Amino acid sequence: MGVIDLIFMVTRWAAIIFGAVALIHAVRQRSDAFPAVGRLTKPVWIGIIAVALVLFFIMGALSFLGIIGVVAVGIYMADVRPKVDEIQGR
Repeated sequence: MGVIDLIFMVTRWAAIIFGAVALIHAVRQRSDAFPAVGRLTKPVWIGIIAVALVLFFIMGALSFLGIIGVVAVGIYMADVRPKVDEIQGR
């Protein structure tokens, strides 16, 4: 295994872990919290994150669609998650 293969493997598993944490968080939140903070609904976010996770498994995080998935999960973790937690008093 070369260095490039190692980089691809590490980024794939990092993206999978990142996506899994986001998916677990999204599933555990109340459905009314998402529209209350002016974001997409809970099922939409769960769908986006789940599709991203599938892409990470199939194509990796450094493929074109994988990068889009990383961006989507990053938006959830950096923008939506803090606001949902804040509105729920966490």
